[in-house]
Amino acid sequence: MNSKVAIVTAPFYQQIVDGLFHGATEALKKAQVLYQRFDVPGALEVPLACQMLVESGEFDAIVALGCVIRGETAHFDYVCEQSARGIMDVSLAYNIPIGNGIITVENGEQALARSATSSDSDKENKGKEAAEAALSLLRLRDRLY
Repeated sequence: MNSKVAIVTAPFYQQIVDGLFHGATEALKKAQVLYQRFDVPGALEVPLACQMLVESGEFDAIVALGCVIRGETAHFDYVCEQSARGIMDVSLAYNIPIGNGIITVENGEQALARSATSSDSDKENKGKEAAEAALSLLRLRDRLY
């Protein structure tokens, strides 16, 4: 596959996002796909970064990575909903595959389990899953068009 993928990361929880990034790059390297990383402050900034990257014309797909952990206020719900909606809006408006690897969890333990880089975890790395989803849609688009 001769493609280039942008990876947008919101490293508010650096250790978690590093694990997600590791999982995503593992999948992209396996598929022999080139990638470039772009950091933004948080999950709410990811959709605009995705849109800017699409409009640059340099990338065939995007992987969005981040982590939102529930706190004591409704802020969690707004951030989760709006970041997911924004990512979907960009994907549909520009017909570009975007793997959404922004995990939304109740606590740090769940976040660590979903971003683990070893086989010690019973959960699959969500960064890897997001990259695989983007690659799958990229292959489908290439087949159909």
